[in-house]
Amino acid sequence: MDARQGFPRLVQTVLDCTDAREVAEFYRHLLGFQYRPGDEPPVNGQPDESDFLVLRDSNGANHLAFQLVDKLAPATWPEGPIPQQLHLDMTVQTKRDLDAQHERALNLGARLLQDRSDDPQEPIRIYADPAGHPFCIFVSAH
Repeated sequence: MDARQGFPRLVQTVLDCTDAREVAEFYRHLLGFQYRPGDEPPVNGQPDESDFLVLRDSNGANHLAFQLVDKLAPATWPEGPIPQQLHLDMTVQTKRDLDAQHERALNLGARLLQDRSDDPQEPIRIYADPAGHPFCIFVSAH
């Protein structure tokens, strides 16, 4: 008997954004994912009318989706009038990897929100993606 029988299966995390392609491209490059067939960017200057895009890993498993919304106020993390309602955690194995991913994230359009990369217990940096969604990259051997 399937141990998951009787439970729904989590398919993906969906992020709202006012530019689904921009945010999908950010995470596609950051995480090395690929688009679900049919979600690729248009070619030959065709307009991009995508309102829902899905990114998958190399095994074809969905991980992130991006849903177009008319307006979205970026979270004012860590304080302020617009609290975060979700964030993504990502890990690397070493501090050197953390530093390399820091440069990649910034070059892709992330904005650094907090830098605790010198924390001896858990080196971490917190960023906002191009739509303002917070995400973390931290060192973890697991």
